[in-house]
Amino acid sequence: MSDRKRQVVDFLKAFETGAPEPLGIIDADNYTQHNLSAADGLAGFRELTSQMPAGSVKVNTIRVLQDGDYVVAHSEFEIFGPITGFDIFRFSKGKIVEHWDNLQKSGGPNPSGNTMTDGSTAVTNLNQTAENKALVRRFVEEVLVNQRMERLAGYFDGDRYIQHNPQIANGLSGLAAGLDAMRRAGITMKYDRIHAVFGEGNFVLVVSEGEFARKPASFYDLFRVENGKISEHWDTIEAIPPRSEWRNQNGKFGFPGS
Repeated sequence: MSDRKRQVVDFLKAFETGAPEPLGIIDADNYTQHNLSAADGLAGFRELTSQMPAGSVKVNTIRVLQDGDYVVAHSEFEIFGPITGFDIFRFSKGKIVEHWDNLQKSGGPNPSGNTMTDGSTAVTNLNQTAENKALVRRFVEEVLVNQRMERLAGYFDGDRYIQHNPQIANGLSGLAAGLDAMRRAGITMKYDRIHAVFGEGNFVLVVSEGEFARKPASFYDLFRVENGKISEHWDTIEAIPPRSEWRNQNGKFGFPGS
C-alpha cells in the first residue's frame, strides 16, 4: 500500500480511535470541503467531527485506489447507524487539501446475497488503467447519461456480472429486472453528466450528477473491469440538499477541470 493510501486509511480510522496524529495530514490553511453538511476549512471539519457520538463511531475501509494526486476510499461506517461511503481526497505537497464524499444508509444484502461492500478488493492490471477508465467512461456516457440502452449488453460479460447495489441482483438479467421494478414503483433515476473519473488498474470510480426519485442526486459508481468487460459494480446515491441548506458554498462536485 502506498504512503498516501495508508495515510487516508489511518485518517479515516482516526474517526473511530480518536487518534490525533493522522489528522495532521490536513493542510489547515488550504482545506476545501465538498461535504455540504460541513462548513469549509479545518474549523468546519472539527465542528463536524465534534458532532459524532464519542466512542460509538466505527470505520472499516475496504478498498483504496490512487490516481495521481487523488486517493479514493470505499468504507463502511457506523455513525448514527450503518453507512456505506466513498471518500475522495486530493493531495498537494504531501497534505490533504480537498475532500469529497458520497454516503448512503447501508442496505442489503441484495437478491443475490451481496452486500454493498463485499467482493473483490485486489488492485491488478495497473498497465490497463487508462484503457479501463476510458471503457467505463464510455459506458456511463452512452448508457446512463445518453440512455443508449441498446449498447448495454456490449459492456458486460452477460450474467457473470456481479452486482452490489442493495436492490438489484447479479447479471444483466438482474439489472434489467431491478430497473424494471424501479420503473413500476415510480422511482426514476436519471444521469445528467459525469464530473470525474478515477481509476487504478482494474477499478474505476465515476462521479456523476443527476436525479433519483425526482430529486437532485450525486451518483458514485465503482466498477471492476476484467478482460475488457465490466464484471462488478458498487455504488452509493446521495440526495443533494437545496442550496439554502449548504454549510459551504463549494458545491457537491467542483472537481478541477470538470
